[in-house]
Amino acid sequence: MFVDDAPHTLSLRFAYATERRARIVERSVRVEVGEIDDDRSAARVEREGRTVRVRIGAADLVALRAGANTWLRLLDVAEAVSADTADSSGA
Repeated sequence: MFVDDAPHTLSLRFAYATERRARIVERSVRVEVGEIDDDRSAARVEREGRTVRVRIGAADLVALRAGANTWLRLLDVAEAVSADTADSSGA
């Protein structure tokens, strides 16, 4: 399944204080693209400046909700790790 061809789509946007933090979060979650996709859903991750966007496409609303929950959890972990890294490095 391709995100743009899916009958149901969701676009999530996350703005960060710095471009560096956005880049760290984006690179952390981008590795999951294609790894957790299946016949019912797929996702794409993009970054522009300080904004990270995750687009999720799904065959049905249940798969869309499951995809949204998965990507929100992945982003939450990436944000927490990037914050801990910044705190410990003094950045």
